[in-house]
Amino acid sequence: MPSDSAARWIADRMRSIESSGIRKVFDLARSLKDPVNLSIGQPDFDVPAPIKTAAKEAIDRGFNGYTVTQGIPELRNKIAADVRKQYPHADREVFVTSGTSGGLLLALCSTVNPGDEVVVFDPFFVMYPHLVTLAGGTTVYVDTYPDFDIDPDKVRAVLTPRTKAILVNSPANPTGRIYARERLRDLALLAREKNILLLSDEIYKAFCYDGAFSSPAEFNEDVLVFDGFSKAYGMTGWRLGYCHGPRRLIEEMIKLQQFSFVCAPSMVQHAGVAAWDCDVSGHVADYHRKRDRVWEGLKDRFDLVKSEGAFYLFPRAPWGSATEFVSECIRNNLLLIPGNVFSRADTHFRLSYAADDRTLDRGLEILNRLARR
Repeated sequence: MPSDSAARWIADRMRSIESSGIRKVFDLARSLKDPVNLSIGQPDFDVPAPIKTAAKEAIDRGFNGYTVTQGIPELRNKIAADVRKQYPHADREVFVTSGTSGGLLLALCSTVNPGDEVVVFDPFFVMYPHLVTLAGGTTVYVDTYPDFDIDPDKVRAVLTPRTKAILVNSPANPTGRIYARERLRDLALLAREKNILLLSDEIYKAFCYDGAFSSPAEFNEDVLVFDGFSKAYGMTGWRLGYCHGPRRLIEEMIKLQQFSFVCAPSMVQHAGVAAWDCDVSGHVADYHRKRDRVWEGLKDRFDLVKSEGAFYLFPRAPWGSATEFVSECIRNNLLLIPGNVFSRADTHFRLSYAADDRTLDRGLEILNRLARR
């Protein structure tokens, strides 16, 4: 079949969706011998044994078919009990999704009409603008450089009658910033004032090192919250997430899941019941130590903001563009992600410290050596 014939089959929306720069680095890692990989955004610890056991037992007990679309009651009830302690909203409903990204896709496709605008903070998680595009919307960026903090006045300045939603991520990927409770409060109140949906991606909330976690849902009962099991429990490939928010919106998302994901993986949902009671504080403490190790190793030669959460730092490239600097790092067997994957700017790069200490030390040596160029 001629390639020009195949090209006619591709939808117009795909022209603005490029292959993930992160996945390109993953592919590159396979071709390098013993690379120093500080690019990957997933925990380096394994899934805890009780969770694995629960998944195996679920398979052996025959829980291998479809579940109800909204998730098995055993898991939803556990999540809902915790959510209601934190947010005593009469109308808040819980929904189990096929990963946090699956929940975000359902939410945007359930709310965004063609031409609607969604506010996203720059730097942003690589998936956000593409999910907005897929839903038919337009991404409106709010710059957070140089300290990666939210300014509600900047948000207010970009709002228009077409603004449908604001998407916030704290702790944030790629910067590791945790937005102050007061910032999230102001953002939540602004969204309520303007009748704009606020979407809060809280997948990294377990990884907070320098203060307590806060959610904008504390201040606005119409905030739609996304979370999941991937980061806290090392279950990235298991695709188990959840969201909670206004019942009317959750009902629409459940309806859309019926005709897309159908349900989250059945045996993984049963494993999620076990995961909910697992203590991950040891892993969080270990990542806190890793954050400090990398921060101390880079702060004298790099311009960087100290992250308070997640497992990322977002330093400024010491020379050239971020792409040029990362390319040189890769030539020296160090894998990083250039900042233009997460931003309209190409000035910074993302470093993941979700790695063992030997890998971190090798990476620090290469980075400091190249910074002196």
